[in-house]
Amino acid sequence: MNVEDLVRDSLRELAAEEPSVAPELADRVLSVRRRRRTRKLVAAAVATTAAVAVTVGVPLLDPDRHDARPARVVQTDGVRTDTHQWPPGKEIGSGEATLAAYYTLKVHRQSAGWDLAERTYWLLNPKTGHYTKDPRWSDVAVAPGLRTAAVLERTLPAHRIGLLDLATGEVERWIQVDREVAGLAFSEDGRRLVATTYDKNPDLLRVGEGDKGTGGFNVLDDVSRTGFYVLDVHSGQGGPWSGVAADRNSTGRRDFSFSRTGDAVYAQIPDSGHGTQRFYDLDGNTIAAPADEKYLRADVQARLSPNGRLAALGLAKEIKPGKSYSSIRDPRTGKEITKVRGGELLAWVDDHRLIAWERVTSLDEPFRARLFLVTIGSDKVVPLSGVVEPYGQSQGWVPVFARP
Repeated sequence: MNVEDLVRDSLRELAAEEPSVAPELADRVLSVRRRRRTRKLVAAAVATTAAVAVTVGVPLLDPDRHDARPARVVQTDGVRTDTHQWPPGKEIGSGEATLAAYYTLKVHRQSAGWDLAERTYWLLNPKTGHYTKDPRWSDVAVAPGLRTAAVLERTLPAHRIGLLDLATGEVERWIQVDREVAGLAFSEDGRRLVATTYDKNPDLLRVGEGDKGTGGFNVLDDVSRTGFYVLDVHSGQGGPWSGVAADRNSTGRRDFSFSRTGDAVYAQIPDSGHGTQRFYDLDGNTIAAPADEKYLRADVQARLSPNGRLAALGLAKEIKPGKSYSSIRDPRTGKEITKVRGGELLAWVDDHRLIAWERVTSLDEPFRARLFLVTIGSDKVVPLSGVVEPYGQSQGWVPVFARP
């Protein structure tokens, strides 16, 4: 289950507890889900958001340059931490994973019958090594090299995609699209974007009447996804729009992401409960999952190791709060190879280390967690961030990782 499902299910559960929607809905969404899911979801419980995925991408590329990887050199063993505060002020990361951005979500009352789950982003400036709040954007995907982000403006869905220079904060170029877009993700090599199209804002919440007289409640609106574009970052050009019929059982965001090779895209199957994926070719036709991705889960952000030989899966066991283990599997067979510390695996640092969320409080205390560096074959964990404050004091923070 990912954070989209967290918010959706929490809203539904509130129907049984509340006769109407109160102004503090965002906090209550978190508190209800926290009570029910803390042992199953660490990162999802920390995050109050309708959508998230780890995003990777490409720098502002010179048209004559053929190497999509940046010139910047990062020491594989270098660990960058900011353990004394949350939200972080300075760069966090190690090896192949950098916290390139993070965002909050807040629910705003709209016109009668509607609320809006709105994100606010903090972006890493690669020159200063610090995070800066940038409220202009509703969706951000960060490119490898930490130089460029693909961005969408506040009003969704949008008719244009910006390529933002992270050092200057200026949009270098706009890509116009015929069909409106509300979600972005880069290919693994960073040369292409998949832009998910919607016919209305997927972050709207609908205020409706409960079944059989149970009272008013909020549910995420039925899915409005219509398809996707695959766009070349250099030129801004791409193939024709590919339509994908909406699943009528789906709700909320269902953004597409690229497969590891970039030959296909995938999205989570609605209400699957275990992050089940569905793959499509670039024309929008349903296909079988690639051999090394068939056992992955759409709600586990780390996915494949850099060498492609290991697959990060979900929470396997929790001995006690602050000591959880997640499964590492063979991506070709789905067989578990080992377990690694961490309640939610977010990004691979190298072929043996990952960044994970881990709870640091008991079940009787307000939920608090922090980012840790974990290593396969070792119980040692290295704190990377400060401790996330309880929900009543902040809205929760969703990390966005990218390759340096």
